[in-house]
Formats: sequence, C-alpha cells, structure tokens
Amino acid sequence: MKRGLLIIMSGPSGVGKGTLRQMIMDDKDLNLYFSVSLTTRLPRAGEQNGVDYYYVTEEEFKEDIAKGNLLEHNYFVSHYYGTPKDKTEEMRNKGVNVLLEIDVNGAKQVMANCGEEDKPLSFFILPPSIEALEARIRGRRSETEEVIQERLGKAKREMSEAPNYTYSVVNDNLKEAADKIATLIKEEIAKNN
Repeated sequence: MKRGLLIIMSGPSGVGKGTLRQMIMDDKDLNLYFSVSLTTRLPRAGEQNGVDYYYVTEEEFKEDIAKGNLLEHNYFVSHYYGTPKDKTEEMRNKGVNVLLEIDVNGAKQVMANCGEEDKPLSFFILPPSIEALEARIRGRRSETEEVIQERLGKAKREMSEAPNYTYSVVNDNLKEAADKIATLIKEEIAKNN
C-alpha cells in the first residue's frame, strides 16, 4: 500500500481556506483526512471541539510540544496552534491523504522537516485583493479592530511566501478554486500510484 500524501493548504486569515477545505473534503476520490489542529484559543460561534479544532489548555499544548507530538506549532494573537503528529502518521500509513490547513509559519516548519522523497503537496490560497480580504475578516464580526489590523498586516507579509508553495490558487470564485485544487490533488495521486 502506498503511503498517503501530505497536503498543505495555507493562506492569510479570512481567505476562505476553511470553506475550500470543506468543499474538497466532499470529493471521495481524493481519499482525504482532515488533520484537526490543536489550539489554546476559545471556540468561535458554531465551532465544535474535535471538528474545527481540539481546544486545549496551554499546559496540555506545551506537553504535546515536549513529547514531540506536533508536526508544527505557532503562537499567534495570544494563542498556540499546532498539528498533531501521531494521527497524521497513522492515517498516511493507511494510504489516506492527509490535509493540513495551517498558517505560513507552520507550513514552513512542515516543509523544512520533510525530506525530498516525502515533500508535501502545498497550496497557497490568495485573496482576489487585500480589500476583499479585509471585507471578509470584518464580515466575521468576531474580532476587535486591533486584531483585524494585526491579521491584515500578517496577511500582507504572508502573501510574499506564495512562490514557496507547489501551487498558488486565487480564491475569487469558491467553486472554481475548489475544483482547481481537487484536480491538482488527483493529478498528484495518479503520479504517486
């Protein structure tokens, strides 16, 4: 059995990564498992533990760092975020393709830790414009002006990292962007078999 692919999806906060992920997860031909990240932040309205994130205490998060059970981890806007290693490896060893939806710093960590023979397939999701991104972030109505400005500043810095990814996809039409990502994953699966 071939080991599953490791697939990274990154992009600025508010660019639509979560929506795109949900859309491609529905494509059964992709044989995807979504790696649910750990975070120390509180859930937003409608988010569920174990579905959107595993919500943990700072102490629990630091224990996972000490055990080496994180593929990557970051600290952003007063909270920790990270990808559990054990479940990711378990699924890949079963031949399932694992999708990570992580930020740019996390993606850099994962890419740096993978050898050339296990290089992840990576997608950087771009907004149609910085103005469109700001409108999406403000539309959430879940953050203070200070946090919004921090997210926009970070987004501008992150967008310069797009050339380091296997593919860049502009999310100006959700269906078209999801279809493009799914097609590229299917091409990689075909090469891997």
